Amino acid sequence: MARYPGLTLRVMSRDFPAMGPGKAELVAHIERTGSISAAARAMGMSYRRAWQLVEALNASFTEIVVLTAVGGRRGGGAVVTAFGKRLLAQYHAMEGKATAAIASDLKRFSKHLRQPRSRRGSG
Repeated sequence: MARYPGLTLRVMSRDFPAMGPGKAELVAHIERTGSISAAARAMGMSYRRAWQLVEALNASFTEIVVLTAVGGRRGGGAVVTAFGKRLLAQYHAMEGKATAAIASDLKRFSKHLRQPRSRRGSG
């Protein structure tokens, strides 16, 4: 089951989030592009912020999530480790389980939400 768009799962490590939807998306982009800067661009985020998130990820877990190579003639790069790939899969599985667990509640709850106004007829 796909994650409900309004559901935000954050896994905490002490007082700070070790993994949440933003970090998971960043790791997925790094896996696809092999680059922190390309991943940051894809997310509309600064390179500095993406680098900080990668450092926070690596500091939060018992193994490296993203392995980085600095500089060089080709500009370095980044690789999501096998551990990082497993971690990302586990995180997405937990999102799916959380969504499934509250699916009927979400359906009932959503009936009380205002619907967006139609733009037809305005102007």
